[in-house]
Amino acid sequence: MKNLLNYINKWTALVCGFVMFLSASAAANSRIKDITDIEGVRDNPLIGYGLVVGLNGTGDNISSMVFTEESLIGMLERLGVNTRDGKIKSKNIAAVMVTGNLPAFARQGTKIDVMISALGDAKSLQGGVLLVTPMLGADGEVYAIAQGAVAIGGFNAEGNGQSVVKAVPTSGRISNGAIVEREIPFNFAGQNNIRMTLRNPDFTTASRVTSAINSYMGNICAKTLDSATIQINLPYTKKDQLVQFLTDIEQLRVEPDQQAKVIIDEKTGIIVIGENVRINPVAIAQGNLTIRVNETPLVSQPAPFAMQGETTIVPRTQIDVDEEKENRMSVLKSGISLQELVDGLNALGIGPRDMISILQAVKAAGALQAEIEVM
Repeated sequence: MKNLLNYINKWTALVCGFVMFLSASAAANSRIKDITDIEGVRDNPLIGYGLVVGLNGTGDNISSMVFTEESLIGMLERLGVNTRDGKIKSKNIAAVMVTGNLPAFARQGTKIDVMISALGDAKSLQGGVLLVTPMLGADGEVYAIAQGAVAIGGFNAEGNGQSVVKAVPTSGRISNGAIVEREIPFNFAGQNNIRMTLRNPDFTTASRVTSAINSYMGNICAKTLDSATIQINLPYTKKDQLVQFLTDIEQLRVEPDQQAKVIIDEKTGIIVIGENVRINPVAIAQGNLTIRVNETPLVSQPAPFAMQGETTIVPRTQIDVDEEKENRMSVLKSGISLQELVDGLNALGIGPRDMISILQAVKAAGALQAEIEVM
């Protein structure tokens, strides 16, 4: 009997632990990898200026684009061709800006994608080829060399009486169009501590991330520096396994917290309301006064064969006033949820534009316990 009770107690504890694990997993729905970045591990923007050739008469007008002409002359002179004494009239060339991102830990010989954008008055880059273009970093050093055929997503067709343009034919892309020539020095493996930064800074979320890491490690190796930064001091046993250590840390799950906020874009009428937005008791009424004026003039004329009288126009005006008397004032109770707030406003038949004004008025009354951010 005693063994049976011990057996039941063990299974009860196991089931309770499993239920708690499922509950925690359901609540903690975000990996640390998805809400943080590792300090120092980031892309670096690159930029360059070059020429695209081989266009079918859709390039820059060289006579008006001075920089295109000077760039072409300079390139030809470097190739041993003297064009200073002649007049260049080609429309198959376009000056372009070349942009791209150098990934973290990119090594020499790595290929990256680049974007091509027309700088002058070229009509289309379709069929063009980018000539060798150095790509510079923020420090002015050359980190990659770009070259290749430009692929665009649009087209431009025109005739004598009509033209058709689809998408943007003056910008394109070259997949694997640049080769990395210089590496950015960064001794990642020699770090004694790692800093993670939250993409959405929040003290509560940062504290939860720190607690999850310390619980996983079984000791206090992580600490919260501020609302966006968590510092992890690497254990001595993990310094030679830094990549595997970070892989395990990134897979830990936490529940990010969020600030009560309402985002409003007045240009498009878009409203985004956060989950934690709450309303104090407030009464809301919404109605518009609509006046319609219709002019329907009548023509008055004498009877047939009448000796007297003349045809005249008799004005007739009809005015309708709609005061929307069916609209009623609604009372929103204290601490209502996001769903109840939306249902209450929809019950008044309020559209997005009017809802923006109402939310701002409720905030001004001090009844909206959230921050309103107007884009």
